[in-house]
Amino acid sequence: MFYYIIGLLVILLDQLTKWMIVKNLELGESIRVFEDFLYITSHRNRGAAWGILQGQMWFFYIITVIVIVGLVIYIQKAAKGKMLLGVSLGLMLGGAIGNFIDRLFRKEVVDFINTYIFGYDFPIFNIADSALVIGVGLMMIDMIREEREAKRKAYGENGTHHQ
Repeated sequence: MFYYIIGLLVILLDQLTKWMIVKNLELGESIRVFEDFLYITSHRNRGAAWGILQGQMWFFYIITVIVIVGLVIYIQKAAKGKMLLGVSLGLMLGGAIGNFIDRLFRKEVVDFINTYIFGYDFPIFNIADSALVIGVGLMMIDMIREEREAKRKAYGENGTHHQ
């Protein structure tokens, strides 16, 4: 249940921030937060990351439903007793649903976090995107940790193989 609460919190924060952007900023309008680093910029995206697959809404609907169902099944089957994995899945679930809501009701995703990293104008993103990326990163850390634990059990602390 805890992992679903994480997902719900991501959805609520994502939709609240998007609503604030839509209500308070004109499309393309930008607010400087930190000069040459962070801006709040009202932007819309009808595709995926970096604007790929523009206008392919039915593709996104189908893929997102499959991803959401897969994440729920994975939470139910694999996350029991595995906090890091569960948190990562909850973040991914919330992120996937947050952007799905936009695609379903707005026919586009509201993006607004605009960063410049070492002079590179990174593509504008949102809270749902952030949750997805953090969730994937945490899942990778969990996978590496699990692999190391399995090797330690198989080979022991001194590197000898146990049978």
